[in-house]
Amino acid sequence: MNEVGPRLRRIRRERGATLESLSEVTRISVSTLSRLESGQRRPSLELLLPIARAHRLPLDELVGAPPVGDPRVKTRPIVRYGRTLLPLTRRPGGLQAYKIVQQPGGPGPEPRTHEGYEWLFVLSGRLRLVLAEHDVVLGPGEAAEFDTRVPHWFGPAGDTPVEFLSLFGPQGERMHVRARPRRA
Repeated sequence: MNEVGPRLRRIRRERGATLESLSEVTRISVSTLSRLESGQRRPSLELLLPIARAHRLPLDELVGAPPVGDPRVKTRPIVRYGRTLLPLTRRPGGLQAYKIVQQPGGPGPEPRTHEGYEWLFVLSGRLRLVLAEHDVVLGPGEAAEFDTRVPHWFGPAGDTPVEFLSLFGPQGERMHVRARPRRA
């Protein structure tokens, strides 16, 4: 924030504007503009937005906001038992998210149990889920959730790969899905 005032002054001078001319365009008093530039007044959105418009600059550029970092998620795939897992979460413990691509041809259903809760969402292909006495096939856009203490197994249904998302809570955390906003 301490750098905003001198930056405002530098930008105004580079553009050949006076405090008076900037005041006319922004309808901010000359004394307020002067105090902003000298650091005697804290900048606020009410003051910065008209100045940014007058200089035809994005607000981030006007105040010298740091650049946004690279938004890409960089993960290393994990390959296990014909499955390629792409971790989508980076911190240990708690809810974990994975994108999984599984090729056909692995071993058949061998249901297992462990602590936790899992949520699956099919992106492409068909996913076979064996859960206790249930044997279901999920297609793109379909989801399933279950307690992993129930014997379960999942893999491709048929001879094509399946691509799906898995959200797993090792301590039994469940997903909270809200279909629409709550009403007051």
